[in-house]
Amino acid sequence: MDMPLTLTDVEALAVEQLDPDWAEYFRGGSGREHTLVENIAAFSRWRLRQRILCGIDETSTETTILGCSVRSPVVVAPVACQQMAHADAEVGMARAAAAAGSAFCLSTFSNASVAEISAAAPDCVRFLQVYVFRDHGVTDELIAQAIDAGFSAVLLTVDLPVVGARDRERRIHWAFPERTLPSVRYALERGMEGEGMEILDPALDWTYLARLASSVKVPVVVKGVLEPTDAVLAAEHGAEGVVVSNHGGRQLDGVMPTIEALPAIVEAVGDRLEVLLDSGIRRGTDVATALALGADAVLAGRQPLWGLAARGEEGARQVLELLREELAVALHLTGCRSVDELTAEHVARAIRP
Repeated sequence: MDMPLTLTDVEALAVEQLDPDWAEYFRGGSGREHTLVENIAAFSRWRLRQRILCGIDETSTETTILGCSVRSPVVVAPVACQQMAHADAEVGMARAAAAAGSAFCLSTFSNASVAEISAAAPDCVRFLQVYVFRDHGVTDELIAQAIDAGFSAVLLTVDLPVVGARDRERRIHWAFPERTLPSVRYALERGMEGEGMEILDPALDWTYLARLASSVKVPVVVKGVLEPTDAVLAAEHGAEGVVVSNHGGRQLDGVMPTIEALPAIVEAVGDRLEVLLDSGIRRGTDVATALALGADAVLAGRQPLWGLAARGEEGARQVLELLREELAVALHLTGCRSVDELTAEHVARAIRP
């Protein structure tokens, strides 16, 4: 099976391979999916500014994310249940990320354990995404296992105290597959009770962030920030970074698309925290736009997942390499030798009639 030549085509090929119900799960957003659509559409309201005769021979997409050197500023976002996309699952995705020079973030709701990821992709820059169980002690143990296995940052997801109104999941009667997820099995075997997403603590507060940040030896990043005030509070409570994210449009429908929220958050905390962005990244030009508006890196979830679904580990790698290659082209044509040279001077708001 040949991969499509463009990132635009990969989703259609992936959906052909997927179980229809899981395709709906991976594709869907919440409510009327306004935010899901706007995450992508909002990028079209920005224009890259092309420069000429800049004397550039080569460009570099290399950067540092949370203290880790990578060849690409694109992190593979945490996506649950990747075994339902392809048998290669998270192990294949981590290997793909390592081959493409990207970092990889493992979901709490993954089908692979931290030990399996570390054994399969020891050279991969690995982060752990954390949902906090009602039993905080179990979460502490899972984080400690990840750090011991070489994971170098914790991304604390804070925008899911309750699950968004996901109409697609209701229509297909989607059920949380807890028994297939190592972290959930671990929690249940240690006596934690609850079904589905009820196992998560809906009442987290800033005290929890402060305790977590002070108790681990790796950076803690708050994922799910849309307001500058919350970004400032994250900094004050020990975070070393934030991810500007609306959960890929899967939580509160109608919130701001992330690329629109980004500039104000960068202005508020960009000198204190690393600022990452996810939700809506579909092309290398989107990556360039986000970096120009102040993001230090981006996370991409659905595009690598479509590559995995279409062709396993190789497909995920090809998608990540396409994103990096398109970013390199954008750098050259905007007159930048490296991602560090991208600034707000390289973008402009589109003029609408």
